[in-house]
Amino acid sequence: MTTMLEGLVAQAEAEGATRVTLRALVEEACEMGAARALRSLGLMDDKAAPDIIELRQLIQGWRDAKKSALSAVIAWGVRSAVALFLLGLAYRFDLVARLKS
Repeated sequence: MTTMLEGLVAQAEAEGATRVTLRALVEEACEMGAARALRSLGLMDDKAAPDIIELRQLIQGWRDAKKSALSAVIAWGVRSAVALFLLGLAYRFDLVARLKS
């Protein structure tokens, strides 16, 4: 516990815990918890912000690539279906024999 937090706890006990004291106590505890969480994740150094930005860009790049690949597969499937349909029509109306004559 930090000295600031210890002082706030002592003040809350002595004064009967006023609203302002409790609010300050909660804010200090939140800051300590956030700092502890960031430290445990290794994000308390100066390189943390650029690393997070780089990770977000990497994730966005992966999402864009996934979307692009899905679009390409769908386009390929539609083109194949249209080609098969046209081949079926050519066979049905015997267009190959008519072109030979």
